[in-house]
Amino acid sequence: MKNYFQLDENIIHLNHAAVAPWPIATSEAVKAFAEENSRVGSRHYERWLENEAQLKNRLARLINAPSSDDIALLKSTSEGLSFIAHGLPWKDGDNIVIPAEEFPSNRMVWQSLKNRGVEVRRIAISQQPSPEQALIDAFDDNTRLLSVSSVQYASGLRMDLVPLGNACKQQQILFCVDAIQSLGALRFDAQKVQADFVVADGHKWMLGPEGLALFYCAEAVRDQLQLSEYGWHMVENLGDFDQVDWQPASSARRFECGSPNMTAVAALNASLDVLLEVGMEQVETLVLENASVLFDALSAADDIELLTPAEVSKRAGIITFRKKGVSSEALYNYLQQQGVICAFRGGGIRLSPHFHTTRPQLLKTLDLVKKYAV
Repeated sequence: MKNYFQLDENIIHLNHAAVAPWPIATSEAVKAFAEENSRVGSRHYERWLENEAQLKNRLARLINAPSSDDIALLKSTSEGLSFIAHGLPWKDGDNIVIPAEEFPSNRMVWQSLKNRGVEVRRIAISQQPSPEQALIDAFDDNTRLLSVSSVQYASGLRMDLVPLGNACKQQQILFCVDAIQSLGALRFDAQKVQADFVVADGHKWMLGPEGLALFYCAEAVRDQLQLSEYGWHMVENLGDFDQVDWQPASSARRFECGSPNMTAVAALNASLDVLLEVGMEQVETLVLENASVLFDALSAADDIELLTPAEVSKRAGIITFRKKGVSSEALYNYLQQQGVICAFRGGGIRLSPHFHTTRPQLLKTLDLVKKYAV
């Protein structure tokens, strides 16, 4: 396979679930953008707009959105979730269902609605035989929204989103997916899972920069969200700066109040070009193969406790474990010192290889874990 990265030979980057390294093409795209800007400024702004449109088209393709009009470019996952939480017309007594193990971004935003009489039902799913059914069983007549991560950030539990989407549609419940731990690693179909909203930063598995996120809002629910940010960029007649009787854009651009982050657009567009060149089917195959190499080797060790589910269908690109008799934080610090970039999450060590991670890198990491002792 073509070499898409230029990581230092002493670095083993197993932290794509946090902040990913950039592909060579992404680095070159940012350098070219900066060089052009320093030479001629915004002379070619029309070309920048074409790049932005291309990025939205690629994001729409990545999640199988009906149209790029359903895609907005926001600052972060948290911003997108906030637009939903504080845009919907809640009633006193409404409730929202989420997994108890969610990352703070997909918990705090819903809890901020407490003063509006909205209950947040946090359902523990990690030990459930069917995490999906546990969430569905929490629904009642006052449930307005289910928000769930496609892959849980700490354990790596991969959710089966199809039955969740079916249940939501049957009971007229809005379905929000935080897809930050799967987009760019696994194939995703917003239509198949019947998601009303999909949110995801670009700096993890999509291999892009921090500060730019996908926000998918299905056309059927777009008008349900009351806008909370306003500016020149979110109007229907974009470019008419003298209009008085303006209207919000009918597309998801209504959530983009001001000037786009064109540097980040150039970067993420280049990163998606890499993923689409490799092909998401191939990317997914390689990610799952790499995760299985780690899981199988760690599960064979007597002194390892795996926090990631054993069932293959419940795993994605994240493998989290503890080593018995040693401090997970100390082991994390040791691996970092040895050049293995990983994370200390959920009380264990989280490893998250991508498609480009090599087998020798995985084996070296496993050997370091095996030899470590206090």
